Amino acid sequence: MADDDRSPEDDFQELMRQLFGGAGGDLDAEQLSRLSGMNIDPAMMQAVMRQLQGAFAGADQGGISWDLAQRQALHIANQEGLGVTAGQRTDLDQAFALATLWLSEATTISELPTPPATITRGGWVEATLPVWQELAEPVATSIGDALTRALSEQAPDDMQAMVQGAGRLMRTVGGSLFASQLGQVVGSLAKEVVSGGDVGIPLMPDGEAAILPQNFADFGRDLEVPEDQLALYVATRELAHARLFRHARWLRLHVISQVTDFARGVHVDTDALEDLASRFDPSNPDELRAAIESGALLPARSEAQDAALARLENLLATIEGWVEVVTEAATSRLPSAPRIAEAVRRRRAVGGPAEQALGSLVGLEIRPRRMREAAAMWRAVTDAVGASARDALWDYPDLMPGAEDIDDPAALVARLEARARGEEPAPDELDDALARLLAGGLPHRDDDDAGDDGDGAPDDHRPV
Repeated sequence: MADDDRSPEDDFQELMRQLFGGAGGDLDAEQLSRLSGMNIDPAMMQAVMRQLQGAFAGADQGGISWDLAQRQALHIANQEGLGVTAGQRTDLDQAFALATLWLSEATTISELPTPPATITRGGWVEATLPVWQELAEPVATSIGDALTRALSEQAPDDMQAMVQGAGRLMRTVGGSLFASQLGQVVGSLAKEVVSGGDVGIPLMPDGEAAILPQNFADFGRDLEVPEDQLALYVATRELAHARLFRHARWLRLHVISQVTDFARGVHVDTDALEDLASRFDPSNPDELRAAIESGALLPARSEAQDAALARLENLLATIEGWVEVVTEAATSRLPSAPRIAEAVRRRRAVGGPAEQALGSLVGLEIRPRRMREAAAMWRAVTDAVGASARDALWDYPDLMPGAEDIDDPAALVARLEARARGEEPAPDELDDALARLLAGGLPHRDDDDAGDDGDGAPDDHRPV
């Protein structure tokens, strides 16, 4: 059989024949029977083989079985019922209708083109899984590569050529392991999130807003606030989030690329992987499963990842701060709004669904502190220049406030107030930095020969 015609299953068969000393055709049954003397449960081995066969059948060209992730996520999400009652749907539809009116008074960003919806946990999984796949794929690839390297390092020299041929298999197995983890995370998350924007990153398709009635009831159970007020607050917050991402079409790609930039820097801790393998008991796989699900195999962040994390934290904080301030203004009529808002902030502070999911998948942790600071910035901007000028900052990427504006809202307010008066604001730090960069690219000249002939313009005959 030509190498190009070999399937991952063929590579696996060859690898197993070499490892167990079998020759020709199928795996050596006598050698496999000796597994019983190694404390490996035959039933468990059959289950492992079924998982591998499923990986072979379901893996895409990248070696990752995303179908496995979806099946697992839906299995977990749908364990406690599938339906949304007619009463729940009616109550939430009414909340969305009133929230739409209130929100239009608090922001100039326009309404959604499609009506918001009430969805099941399974519906949330199906709607958001494509984005989860995009976020998780860099780490899944890293795990597959790490398994391939570990196998190559452990194999004898005379097996190296065969190990290289089995590389596709290792990537398939590694990708399938991570897909299984992704399914666990997304399925569990589906039982906690209250709305489409609850995670903070843009998981729902553009222009779509949704509430999960099953989780909404759990969220409000211990708050001791009227259910209709809770529904109005949650609906308003969800609509604000969806409106923002539909208005700033560039923002979705900006967030996703920031997360994937961080994830591409993730590498599996091979020392931790080898240590775990050295004491792994095949009859009790819980330790391996827990290590994968907890992110224990992800090493400490690099400096580049720390920088990427800081950028992402500031971006998400800017988004969430705006959503909080707009929701606060829109729900000012609700007596229980402050209590509900505090419950949302506490949920963030202890590590809400977004932090838990992203921490498990890519080792990403988001500080709630920046969200509070960003909200304070947006309040200062609203008080100074009004909602219209505030919302106009989302019109283009270069207008959006940055980390320095969160740290120093007064400087941002001063620039916006000057602009509102028709004055040209003084150059900010970014402009100064750009000017210095451009100046540094020119040939060095003495101070008394600065290229100025007295007319205030640089000479045309300066050397190049």
